[in-house]
Amino acid sequence: MSEPHHPDVARLLGPDRRGLGLAWVPLILGVAVAVGLLTLWPNSDLDVDSELLGLSSEVYRAEVSQVVETDCSYAPDSPCTLVVFELLEGPTPGTVASQEFEDLPSTPTFEVGDGVVMNYLPRSDPAFQYQYADRERRGLLIGLTVVFALAVVGLGRLRGLAALVGLGLSVVILITFIVPAILEGTDPVLVAAVGAVAIAIASLYLAHGFNDLTHVALLGATGALAITVLLSAVITNLANFSGLAGEESLYLTLFGGIDVAGLLLAGIVLGALGALDDVTVTQASTVWELRRANPALGLADLTAAGLRVGRDHIASTVNTLLLAYAGASIPLLLLFGLSRQSFGTIANSEVVAVEIVRTLVGSIGLVA
Repeated sequence: MSEPHHPDVARLLGPDRRGLGLAWVPLILGVAVAVGLLTLWPNSDLDVDSELLGLSSEVYRAEVSQVVETDCSYAPDSPCTLVVFELLEGPTPGTVASQEFEDLPSTPTFEVGDGVVMNYLPRSDPAFQYQYADRERRGLLIGLTVVFALAVVGLGRLRGLAALVGLGLSVVILITFIVPAILEGTDPVLVAAVGAVAIAIASLYLAHGFNDLTHVALLGATGALAITVLLSAVITNLANFSGLAGEESLYLTLFGGIDVAGLLLAGIVLGALGALDDVTVTQASTVWELRRANPALGLADLTAAGLRVGRDHIASTVNTLLLAYAGASIPLLLLFGLSRQSFGTIANSEVVAVEIVRTLVGSIGLVA
């Protein structure tokens, strides 16, 4: 009889230790996650005035119908661009709204026919109820998502389709559980940990099936995630991070009950999970293929071979984490470059130190 594609890891431990095999891993973790979700699930709808953030819960599509270069009405000596928008949807489609934009480096450039979205502020003066919010990009995003889905399914076929379903479930968990629970005032770290394990269970088993390989990957991911949580909690406490280095966090202080400092930990946990899923599945799959190629290899030989592969994997993944964080912070890095401060001074500032801690703590979790 030929060796199965995913040999039972219990064979390496001897016949007397098989029992349920590794099926206890998803069983125990699944029960723990279910209890956590039921306990922490947000119970109330948030009654928040989004206008405190300069935003509106009502946003409608519009089109630029006219662009006029003129002087600012509030400062005749300053040049402005008067843009006329025609509403395409909302309570009064066809309504025309105009808005002045002072000529500044940050001012968007408009052309007739451009698609935009407008904030609707019903409590404002009628002349200012519609305010420019952003460009209309939803059609482009939907098209790109379709191309992405076709590429994944075209290469991965049923497994690719399952991976897309897992991705969708991850988004659902983020939107329906993690974000509302944190906004309700629940401990962000606890919410992120429960949500992260739920995402790991859904994504791993949908993409790779219910087998020992996935059990091992899940066990490795949750174990490393636990180490990441503990280590990040200790380091962020020792570093005395306030959690207020980012502009978004400052806005959150307008709403009471949110543990802003705890959001740093939650971000580290969720950020590490994506890399952990990849590393643990790849490592487990590597060992399985080694065992399949040479069934005579014992536990010690497989462990040594897996570690050799893991060293190369970790070396490249750690660099990936660094570049991912650096790429997202390029404007900030440029501003620090203009400041002519020393590297030590820049690294010591909270906004940069937080990213350093994310990279290093996340990388230690990957090594684990």
